[in-house]
Amino acid sequence: MSQKQILLNAFNMNCVGHIHHGMWTHPQDRSVDFNSLDYWLDLARLLERGLFDGLFIADILGVYDVYQQGIGLTAKESIQLPVNDPLMLISGMASVTQHLGFGVTANLSYEAPYPFARRLSTLDHLTKGRIGWNIVTGYLDSAARAMGQQQLLAHDRRYDQADEFLDVTYKLWEGSWQDDALVQDKAHRRYADASKIHQINHQGEFYQVQGYHLSSPSPQRTPLLFQAGSSARGVQFAGRHAECSFVNAASPAAMREQSTRLRQAAVEAGRHPDDLRIFMGVSVIVAPTEREAQEKHKSYLEYASPEAGIAHFSSSIGLDLAAFELDEPIQTGDTRAIESVSKAFSGWTRRRLLEQHAMGSRYPLIVGNPSQVADALITWIDEGDIDGFNLTRILNPQSYRDFIDLVVPELQQRGRFKTAYQPGSLRHKIFQQQDRLPDRHPAARWRDGVNLR
Repeated sequence: MSQKQILLNAFNMNCVGHIHHGMWTHPQDRSVDFNSLDYWLDLARLLERGLFDGLFIADILGVYDVYQQGIGLTAKESIQLPVNDPLMLISGMASVTQHLGFGVTANLSYEAPYPFARRLSTLDHLTKGRIGWNIVTGYLDSAARAMGQQQLLAHDRRYDQADEFLDVTYKLWEGSWQDDALVQDKAHRRYADASKIHQINHQGEFYQVQGYHLSSPSPQRTPLLFQAGSSARGVQFAGRHAECSFVNAASPAAMREQSTRLRQAAVEAGRHPDDLRIFMGVSVIVAPTEREAQEKHKSYLEYASPEAGIAHFSSSIGLDLAAFELDEPIQTGDTRAIESVSKAFSGWTRRRLLEQHAMGSRYPLIVGNPSQVADALITWIDEGDIDGFNLTRILNPQSYRDFIDLVVPELQQRGRFKTAYQPGSLRHKIFQQQDRLPDRHPAARWRDGVNLR
């Protein structure tokens, strides 16, 4: 049986403090330069040298104001504040790379599908088919208030809205322009064939959209679709829409249970189990020897901020953790924030959370020499039935450089990581198939202008 090759994204954000809070204070960390385009161009070149499949860029609307009921610690530690638009970065990074993909997070709850579809099509054109969209619905009341709402929609209602948003964008991306609508005939002054450009007329619960897609067909048409969510409704949504699902678990056995649920959800939606590529978030501290790696880890702990980590976590579950005593069990209850996370950590204490967030993050941490790190990654892949990783930055860009110089050659030697890029779009690279969505994906029903109401 052939061994699965590992897919790999760098996990980053257009801000100072992303996942490992406090690490921006380390002398080797460059994240305070995030407002500089050169910072991002250098990162893109580095990741392409390391044959990363993509740069997955998180994003947030709103601020983390739940902990201590304000933004005092958020501002002090730069807990994803300030944070800039991720879409603005892509054209520049694409211009200095040929293969690196880009997964950008965009919150559909505060977007209109008609102009949003054009923005993603534009990026798909400019990157020659290397754009992906991480679909999120948001979980911060602060964002809802900033957008003129009293509070977030209930958790499952946000997914109802997301289902309809995707239907509208599918109609625009897949159905409005036929493949041969673009003629580009200078001699006969005929740029496009109007008979093959179709108006959509969507009249739904959340959206009413009548119009033609403003962009001609891009290499992928629909961008590669990422999604993160482990609640029952999130898994159902992933089964219908997602091509790449981003989940986390405490052990490979627990991860396999999640993977099984996700792949079964795809089958129930009329798709194949292998229509999903499953990624988990992971942090790596690697050095040539185990002793050096452990010493590096120990030194990093001096800069990390566990309190900033649980301030971030407070907003994830919609509960002010500062209100609990150190050893008082935390009862999370119902939430409009991240439902799956809230349920998973109910009953924990603040002391236990602070210990878990010693590196400023709750992500699984692998510390060791290249062989040990490779062993751990392969165990997660094989025993967890996943396909790849979103590799966090502890120090930016040093964490990625260490991984590329030390771990990538070890994985390549074992036949578990590619030695060269394949040609084609991001979707083609990830699935080794055509640039466009497969016919069994629900978006395919609107191709060639069919049933656009």
